[in-house]
Amino acid sequence: MVNDTNTMGSSKPRKSGGNQNKGGSRDNKRRDERDGDELIDKLVGINRVSKVVKGGRRFGFAALVVVGDGKGRVGFGSGKAKEVPEAIRKGTESAKRNLVRVPLREGRTLHHDIEGGFGAGKVLIRAAPPGTGIIAGGPMRAVFESLGVQDVVAKSNGSQNPYNMIKATFDALENLVSPRSIAAKRGKKIGDIVGRRMGSQTASNETSEVNV
Repeated sequence: MVNDTNTMGSSKPRKSGGNQNKGGSRDNKRRDERDGDELIDKLVGINRVSKVVKGGRRFGFAALVVVGDGKGRVGFGSGKAKEVPEAIRKGTESAKRNLVRVPLREGRTLHHDIEGGFGAGKVLIRAAPPGTGIIAGGPMRAVFESLGVQDVVAKSNGSQNPYNMIKATFDALENLVSPRSIAAKRGKKIGDIVGRRMGSQTASNETSEVNV
């Protein structure tokens, strides 16, 4: 009986100690991720929502948040709660889980022009030369600022709903390709792809000058 008691007593601390180590490792992992990211979060909008239940209506808030690191990663998320701070927190956590990487040219603008759409929302995004700045309004500006884009021209031609505009913008950004990826697919050098693009731009400029 004495040996059994000692065995049981020694097994319990081992089990609890293992759980504590697992929990500690998870907390450290989450803490390291938070410290290393340095994410930028921007609140796009807050809506008051209601839910009809048996006793009447329950009111709450829905927050739309955009999160990015300013270095080519960005994501968006929405959260609902009875209080505004809790809704923003849920939206921020959702955005952090849905981060996507977008290739940037020289770390300041896009590689090429692109269109995107979601539902009734349609957006047109164009690359811009240095010094242009962010020419975009509403939710699209929040996306570009969080992404780290410095020069871009964007226009929304469809729905003005923030959710549709955000999803249409992300649809366009996810379809962006870089010269490096194109060169890898075609088995060519990056200089061939970029040189051909610059040559076509020069030819188009010369054609426009002749027409004028």
